[in-house]
Amino acid sequence: MNRKIAIVTGATSGFGLLTAVKLAQTYTVIATARQPEQASALRETAALHNVEAFIHITALDVTDERSISDFGETLRAYGPVDLLVNNAGTAYGGFIEELTMDHYRKQFETNVFGLISVTKTVLPFLRKHGGAKIINVSSISGLTGFPALSPYASSKHALEGFSESLRLEMLPFGIETAVVEPGSYQTSIWRKSMSGNMTASAPGSAYHHYYKTILSYVEKNEIESGNPQEVADLIYQLTLKKRIRKLRYPVGKGVKLTLLFRALFPWSFWEYILKKKLFK
Repeated sequence: MNRKIAIVTGATSGFGLLTAVKLAQTYTVIATARQPEQASALRETAALHNVEAFIHITALDVTDERSISDFGETLRAYGPVDLLVNNAGTAYGGFIEELTMDHYRKQFETNVFGLISVTKTVLPFLRKHGGAKIINVSSISGLTGFPALSPYASSKHALEGFSESLRLEMLPFGIETAVVEPGSYQTSIWRKSMSGNMTASAPGSAYHHYYKTILSYVEKNEIESGNPQEVADLIYQLTLKKRIRKLRYPVGKGVKLTLLFRALFPWSFWEYILKKKLFK
């Protein structure tokens, strides 16, 4: 049976792993990993779902141009590509005054420049036939900022703008772009980004109390957040559509309500709500 070809970047954990396994039900999946030898969780999950034969784990570091070029050469063996899921990403947390510019550069190298470079490399393979799709995994943080997550939020805002232009440019070729915007899920990305901020966690920091309050909120929110399988299922459902008519697909507990709130009320009211929650 001839299967369509899908690429999933950052497929060794979180949304990427679940998406790769879900897509392998109907696609041959090129699942990329910075270090393929450390993809044991993906291999085990694929075996559990009897789809290991349809998942090809391939080396790709989205921040390394040589790695991206080698990946492009690898794709020649597959021919036309039907789907690209840009999922690879990182999250840096901290307060603007205490973060270094290197934090911002690293954040953008993965979440923005890496995504753009991979997309540029794959586009010639997507254009070989009509009906191909690109799904970029963004975040609710691509639509609204949050204190102590400015590197992540600004990178996701950039991804949103890039995706708008990409969708419009690709329409004449029959390629549709969609952006999936998850809220909080049980992937621990928020807690890891915040708990790694050793500067603010120091008692001498001007932001110490503020940091502890926000970290507590993030940890509580993670416990109450949804199953990340919801995001993988949404991506899979988008691939089944003959036409992806919308650009943005927010998903997650309270996400649509938050966006509606932001649309209906002025910024000052949103600011008031956050101050009540976080500025204790």
